Amino acid sequence: MDKIFQLIDKEEKRQIEQIQLIPSENFISDEVKKALGSGLSNKYAEGYPGRRYYQGNKIIDEIENLAIERGKKLFGLEHINVQPYSGSPANAAVLMALLEPGEKICGMKLSAGGHLTHGHPKITFSGKYFESCQYNVDEEGRIDYNKLEQFVDQNRPKLIFAGTTAYPFLIDWEKFGKIADKVGAWLVADISHIAGLIVGGVHPSPVKFAHVITSTTHKTLRGPRGAFVGITKKGISFAKGFGILDLDKKIDRAVFPGLQGGPHMNTIGAMAVAFEEANTSEFKKYAQQIIKNAKALKRGIEGATIKDSPYIFGTENHLMVVDCGEGRGKEVAERLESEGIIVNANTIPHEKAGPLRPSGIRLGTPAMTTRGWKEKEFEEMGKRIAGIIWG
Repeated sequence: MDKIFQLIDKEEKRQIEQIQLIPSENFISDEVKKALGSGLSNKYAEGYPGRRYYQGNKIIDEIENLAIERGKKLFGLEHINVQPYSGSPANAAVLMALLEPGEKICGMKLSAGGHLTHGHPKITFSGKYFESCQYNVDEEGRIDYNKLEQFVDQNRPKLIFAGTTAYPFLIDWEKFGKIADKVGAWLVADISHIAGLIVGGVHPSPVKFAHVITSTTHKTLRGPRGAFVGITKKGISFAKGFGILDLDKKIDRAVFPGLQGGPHMNTIGAMAVAFEEANTSEFKKYAQQIIKNAKALKRGIEGATIKDSPYIFGTENHLMVVDCGEGRGKEVAERLESEGIIVNANTIPHEKAGPLRPSGIRLGTPAMTTRGWKEKEFEEMGKRIAGIIWG
């Protein structure tokens, strides 16, 4: 056997034998995996359905159109582009389509639970090529919407990102919408982490309040490592106020040819499978169980008899951030890994130690919920984690 397949076997064995608690990871179905490994990988399909630069794409057009229709139906969107390779290019495409370089954007601070592509200064394209202002959270790790409104009113950004990677609370899309409307800003809801919770009915949807929606298709959605950009009715109406009558075309041109070439059709085929899987009663039960399990995990950690009980930010969704003590996050993550428990080190709100030596760990329940875990297993795991770290 080729060494690479030996390594793949070892990695797949590791995933099964260890406890997967990184909230952005999950296990795809056999059907999604089958589409990813199909002959769709062989086909170049630059362009869009009906407008390809290569011949031999009639069936490919049907596949992409099916993914588009399923995605629009699942999320209630007017238009969806399923070609972005991942979440970062999806956000880059939105910025390219809606703004000019140097215009101001607003997003959550990385240490507060935000994402790099939401304007993190200096390091990313969003912070290098656009002026950025970053909002924070309160001491409990929550968004203070009154302070956010004041902050936005003072800074007057052209675009606001509402979305997170380590925020353990529900997002109030309506308040975000009113804040954006007040200053005439685009509101982009990045639902990458919570897409599966939204379609599962356990987290509110931003469709009525945001103009544009971006998301990855893995994480809680349990699809392939892809992404999409969606446009809402409100987005189409808002664009007309700027004289933009073809917002869908602006988004599509920003994805291709603006940022990338031929789409990964195997990923798009797998995306269509995942969209259909998410549109079932079984998936809704899965989403509900994710939330129950997160609460159980938190109970287990808090209920353990330990010295110097940790502070846990959350949870109202699929994840929580645990304060392990200043600068101890990586050390704790490595200690848990040695015990077969996989988490990731993470900054905590108002981090003092910095991103290279963060003070927290981030825990989530989607992957092990897919594996069939219920509240009992997660509560016991919480106690075990507490014992390993603080016992």
